[in-house]
Amino acid sequence: MATSLVRPSSFSRASSPSSSSASPSPSLAPGVRIGANGAAFVSSGIPDLDRILGGGFLVGSLVMVMEDGDAPHHLLLLRNFMSQGIVHGQSLLFAGPTTDPRSFLGTLPSPVVQKEGVKIKHDTSDVQDKEKGLRIAWQYKKYFGEQNTVDSHNRDKKQEFSSDFDLRKPLERHLLNSQNIKCISTLDAIDLTKFQNHCSTFVSKLSRKDDVNLNAGRIAIQSLCAPQCGYFEKDWDILSFIRSLRAMVRSSNAVAVITFPASVLSNSISKRWQHLADTLLSVRAIPDEDKDLAKLLTGYQDMVGFLHVHKVAQLNSQVPVILDASTFSLKLQKRRSLVLERLNQAPVEGSSGVSYGTSGSCSSSTGSPLDF
Repeated sequence: MATSLVRPSSFSRASSPSSSSASPSPSLAPGVRIGANGAAFVSSGIPDLDRILGGGFLVGSLVMVMEDGDAPHHLLLLRNFMSQGIVHGQSLLFAGPTTDPRSFLGTLPSPVVQKEGVKIKHDTSDVQDKEKGLRIAWQYKKYFGEQNTVDSHNRDKKQEFSSDFDLRKPLERHLLNSQNIKCISTLDAIDLTKFQNHCSTFVSKLSRKDDVNLNAGRIAIQSLCAPQCGYFEKDWDILSFIRSLRAMVRSSNAVAVITFPASVLSNSISKRWQHLADTLLSVRAIPDEDKDLAKLLTGYQDMVGFLHVHKVAQLNSQVPVILDASTFSLKLQKRRSLVLERLNQAPVEGSSGVSYGTSGSCSSSTGSPLDF
C-alpha cells in the first residue's frame, strides 16, 4: 500500500530520473542505435537491409560479403556502408586493391535530400493529429503533448540512423577530407603484419568502455584475396588475419566488412572464412535476358541482382535468427536508391514487385537458378 501512495497519477508529472535511470539514447554516438537485448547497431547504409538484419550491423561484429565474379554488385553494399559512416562522422578505415585507394572515396554516393514541401506537409499532419480528440484537462493534454514530442524526436532519430543514397550523385568533397578517414592499398602488399598493425591502431581508438558516448568506427576491406590483391594465394595467412581482426573488433565499437571472391578459394578455405563471419551475405548478378526468370518473378526488369542472407549476427541470445525470406532482389528505386525486395512469383496477369516492408514470400523451387 505504501508504494501505491507515491505513484504519480495520470495528471501529475513523474520526478526527473536524470541521476539514476536516465535513458542512454541522448548520449549515444551519432549513427548508433540500441536494439533488442541491449545490442548496439550501426546502419548498413541500406534501410531495407537494416530491417532484414533486425537493426543493422551489430557493433563489434565481422560482416563478410561473398562477391560474384560476373558483376561488382558487392561494391553497392560496400559504398553505402562507407557513405553512411562518413555522413555520421564515424571513423573509417578503407583497404582496397587500387594504386590510390583514396580515389575510391570519390565513388561513394550522397544521401538523398528530402524536399521541403514533403517535410512541411508531414509537420502539418502532426499538428492536426495533436489537436484531435475530446476536450480534456489541460494537464492531461500537456502530458500527451510531451509524449508526442518525444515520439516525434524518436521518429526523426530513426530516420537519420539509416539514409537513402543517390548512386548517381557523389558524396560532397568536404566530407571526404575528414581526418577520421584512413585509406590503405592492398595492391602491392607483401605481408599482412603491416596491414594488421594498421587495423590494430585504428581499433585501439575505439575501445569499448562503460560510457556510450564514444565514436563508432567502420572498417571496409574490398576484395580480400582477389588476384589483384597483394595477399593472393596466401590463404592461411589471411585466415589468421581474419581471426585476429575479428578478435580486435569484438572488444571495440567498430564494425568490419570484408568482401571476397569465394571462387578463387578452395572449398575448405572458403568454408572457414564463412564460419568466421558473424553476418554472412552473398550477391549474385542476374543473367542477361533470362526468359525463365522473367516469367517466374515480378519486377524482373528492374532487378540488378540478388542478395542472399546466410547468417545474421546475434548478441545475448541463444535463439537462432529465423528470417521470413533469405533471398532478396536488388533494385534501383527511381534509378538512384538501392532497395531490397522479397521475391514474388509472377501471376498469369503479371504485376509489380512487393517491397520488403509489405506482404510477399520467396517462391523459388529446387533446382532453380535462384538457389545459391
